[in-house]
Amino acid sequence: MALNRYSGMQEGMPNSFSSMLDRFFNESVNSKNVSGFTPHVDACETEKSYEIEVALPGVRKENINIDFHEGRLTITGERSLEKKEEGRRYHMLETQYGSFSRTFYLPDKVSPDKISAHLEDGVLMVTVPKDEHKTMRRQINISSANDNKNKGSEGKASEGKGNVAVESGKSKK
Repeated sequence: MALNRYSGMQEGMPNSFSSMLDRFFNESVNSKNVSGFTPHVDACETEKSYEIEVALPGVRKENINIDFHEGRLTITGERSLEKKEEGRRYHMLETQYGSFSRTFYLPDKVSPDKISAHLEDGVLMVTVPKDEHKTMRRQINISSANDNKNKGSEGKASEGKGNVAVESGKSKK
């Protein structure tokens, strides 16, 4: 008995042009000749960090490499087919094997020395904390030539409405 993949096709003919394209791309992308794959990723931003979840079932942490360089976070690795048993002949092999690489471009406001990664149940979770010093909001004073003349005549800076002190990212008047 042979196991055949059900594709919804009557006698091998597509029902529509769309299903014909789906069949073409699915069969060509999932062929055994492909030497790599692209894992699925969920990426989000929180108030304090960027979080990247990568679906890597069957991949050991020893086979994963995470690199951060010039604002680029690159996750590379490999999932190899280790099911080579005598007397076993596959009729269907939909799991993707081979090497993979995913690169994410992050803004300048991250702390690369605090990036962490955790692999559990086939999901790699990478947390990239934001750098609080770079994300701080500040109010900037605008000075003019008149302000400098007033400073010189009084001997000290005036404490009027125009001056704003910045303390830990929050402005005070």
